[in-house]
Amino acid sequence: MNFTRWSARLPGTQRRAAAQTDPTVDPDRRGDGSVPAARAEQLTDEVPPVPAIDGLPVRDVLDRVPALVALVHGPDHRLAYVNDAYVAAFGARDLGVRAREALPELDEPGLFPLLDQVQRSGRPRTLKSRKAPDGRSYTFTCTPVTESHNGDGRGVLVFATDVTDHAEAATRLRASERRQRETAVTLQRSLLPQELEEPDDLRVAATYHPGGTEAAVGGDWYDVITLGGGRTALVIGDVMGRGVRAAAVMGQLRTAVRAYARLDLPPHEVLQLLDGLATEIDANQIATCVYAIHDPNEGRLVYASAGHLPILVRDEQGAVQRADEPTGPPLGTGGWIHASGSIPLAPGSTAVLYTDGLVERRNEDLDEGIAALERALSGATGSPQVICDRLVRSAGVTPDHDDDVAVLVLQHPARKGAEAELFRNAALDLLGGVEAAPRARAFASGVLTSWRFPADLHDLGVLATSELVANSLQHGTPPMRLRLRRTDRRLTIEVTDGDDHLPRRRRAEPGDESGRGIAIVATIASNWGSRRTPGGGKAVWCEFVLPKP
Repeated sequence: MNFTRWSARLPGTQRRAAAQTDPTVDPDRRGDGSVPAARAEQLTDEVPPVPAIDGLPVRDVLDRVPALVALVHGPDHRLAYVNDAYVAAFGARDLGVRAREALPELDEPGLFPLLDQVQRSGRPRTLKSRKAPDGRSYTFTCTPVTESHNGDGRGVLVFATDVTDHAEAATRLRASERRQRETAVTLQRSLLPQELEEPDDLRVAATYHPGGTEAAVGGDWYDVITLGGGRTALVIGDVMGRGVRAAAVMGQLRTAVRAYARLDLPPHEVLQLLDGLATEIDANQIATCVYAIHDPNEGRLVYASAGHLPILVRDEQGAVQRADEPTGPPLGTGGWIHASGSIPLAPGSTAVLYTDGLVERRNEDLDEGIAALERALSGATGSPQVICDRLVRSAGVTPDHDDDVAVLVLQHPARKGAEAELFRNAALDLLGGVEAAPRARAFASGVLTSWRFPADLHDLGVLATSELVANSLQHGTPPMRLRLRRTDRRLTIEVTDGDDHLPRRRRAEPGDESGRGIAIVATIASNWGSRRTPGGGKAVWCEFVLPKP
């Protein structure tokens, strides 16, 4: 076989490859040996002319190419040539032998089917970064060539470029990214609540799914915070950005939410505080958040949203309602006054708070994702954890999902029968005057007796009622209201009035005629607290943990 005839038919890109090895080869020279006029003048002035490609010793050129080169011809791919680099890598080869026998090292990278494909199609093909038996990685480029000018006979020229260094660098990079992701996931999970608090009146469950291996972990978070007095705060948020930084910012915001929640502020005031803190943490980092409060005596969720997705509530009949405005801008933008809204949460209802990873898809409108979640929620029944898992499955969230997903589900159970007897309410409006305190004590005594509390708890409850009412009579203004509430875990006594001055516990001096009421309540009760109420009033409450049956 005439190798010169084969090599003369090499494509221009491979002639240029040869030019990079041999400085006497001009990549701009045409196949007939001529060059463009401007280039010819330059060659005449600068360097002596070089022979045409047909006159070049192509074998010598290919022998010097650092890439591994092999030439096979015919339908059974008989070996016609291997260059010195190939011989150095895999040893000498017998020419004229079929490639499967002469070049067994090409079998493992899966090159032989590619040779057939190239020969049939007449088009070049490439296999990127395949490992060969010598342990090194190569990129194989297979280019069709013809044996003669009239096109009789076909062959394939194989270039194998050693890319081991690149492959190893890519492997190290992937390993580094994997370690960073694992660190972010570990940090993220450690900053999320390990166990959710369990409110008396709600059943709650939550789930978190980090993004897949190709996506860095984001800053999704959720929390459940019992506020006392039967109230519960629920929060979910999403820090924009990915990786350890987003997870760290998330941890700071979650800690701040828990601290601000203890102030028992309205939802929009909590978001105002968070907005300022987010700016201080990182002026370039923003986050979305929903903060909601459930009060079992009101039958609704009061919430505020900082650029977050709407809360969904399913009633006992399966109808789903989407929380309306108000929605303010994300945390960290500053200069915005947030506002609170509300949505009904009657007994038998289920509410869902979620992050955008559950409903947002690249090729789908966001409203379509939320509508799909509404349909899934309308048919979802069972415990909060069952509903959580069902919503995640219906959204198609898999281990390789391209974004983090956080979901928080809460239910306000509709209790009946014997269970309903453990959840009772009683209230009395107080008009003020000297008869208010005795009337409140008599009312509390009768209610606690009807609830069959033990004598010691009965007496403590009546004493706490007397002190709270006396405090309200002395420092508050009408209207006043006494409310007693029991659950299966605790007794709550609450007094509201029209004055917004919050009491504080202080040490009374021996000569003081007042200042001991709150101290007495704090001493005998399991917990106590106060908060401002809408309309300019306040509520002061205390709790007693019930003995286990």
